[in-house]
Amino acid sequence: MKKILVIEDTPSLREGILEVLHTGGFEVVGAENGRIGVQLAREYRPDLIICDVMMPELDGYHVLAALRQDPTTATIPFIFLPSRGAREDIRQGMGIGADDYLTKPFKIEELLSAVRTRLERQAAVSKKFEDLRVNISTALPHELRTPLTGIIGFSQMLKDPSLTFTREETAEIGKAIYDSGLRLKRLIENYLLYVDIGLIAADPEKTKALSQTSIVNPGEIVGVIAKEKAKDAHREADLILQVTPTEELQMAEDHFRKIIEELVDNALKFSQAGTPVRITAVVREGTFTLSVMDSGRGMTPEQIANIGAYMQFDRKLYEQQGSGLGLAIVKGLVELYEGQLSITSVPHQQTTVCIQLKCALLGDK
Repeated sequence: MKKILVIEDTPSLREGILEVLHTGGFEVVGAENGRIGVQLAREYRPDLIICDVMMPELDGYHVLAALRQDPTTATIPFIFLPSRGAREDIRQGMGIGADDYLTKPFKIEELLSAVRTRLERQAAVSKKFEDLRVNISTALPHELRTPLTGIIGFSQMLKDPSLTFTREETAEIGKAIYDSGLRLKRLIENYLLYVDIGLIAADPEKTKALSQTSIVNPGEIVGVIAKEKAKDAHREADLILQVTPTEELQMAEDHFRKIIEELVDNALKFSQAGTPVRITAVVREGTFTLSVMDSGRGMTPEQIANIGAYMQFDRKLYEQQGSGLGLAIVKGLVELYEGQLSITSVPHQQTTVCIQLKCALLGDK
């Protein structure tokens, strides 16, 4: 049974709301002012809080601010109860983090609808966080353990005095250690970058600074990275490049390089040798459009919709390398620069990832 805290200083209205919610199947508790409301929220840990705006001792704004600053109550959905026509109250409440509002007076149906809608949305958010937690708890240990096992195992072979190796065998073991180290390094860097993207997105000053960055000749960068990746995968013959843009691109170069590396790496990784990987880039009306197409195993609509951290599709079937952060990082970086990412795919046939980014305007810098 969902728990709801009602903070309202008018006794008749408070009791009426509590009665309606109790009849509607909710566990309820009431508080007659903001100070008591904050205390009960911390003790009671409700699933939802309904709070009046103007109250003695502590008004609704200060209640919300106090609860948002406390990690134990920061994510509890919060519905304000402003008086009808009090637009400033609504704007201020939503501006400091209220999830919804219900203007007084209101009908019983409106109250129950607002409560159920907010609880459903919170449940959906909680499910996403739980999915992320499960994916992290299962994928991350595996991804860390695999390269570490290789590094430790081959290192033990080299330090064992009872074992002798030819020059060629030693070089092969050294390469295996080096490759495992690179894989571990990339995993750590990708995880830190994914976290950093979220921090930048939440900081207006940092996002503003990004808008002042630009890249000269992005087409050349695409070509260089694509050829390097194809060479590393021994698939130079599969690569088809149609890249010509020379216009400046509004993006930090390291972010642009990361996008290209992840997209090309995925296209090569999830398609068979001997099948084409086509990369095209064009500029039209101030927009840079890059598409990367492969003829690999593809993705379902559900998989595309669930792109996120540590979401590795069909791990049991394919045991893919990498943490599954690649597309999530690309999506996050593209959105930082107000670009767009789209994916079209036919399972077991073809996948095309397309990104659109703004070209830098003359005089921007």
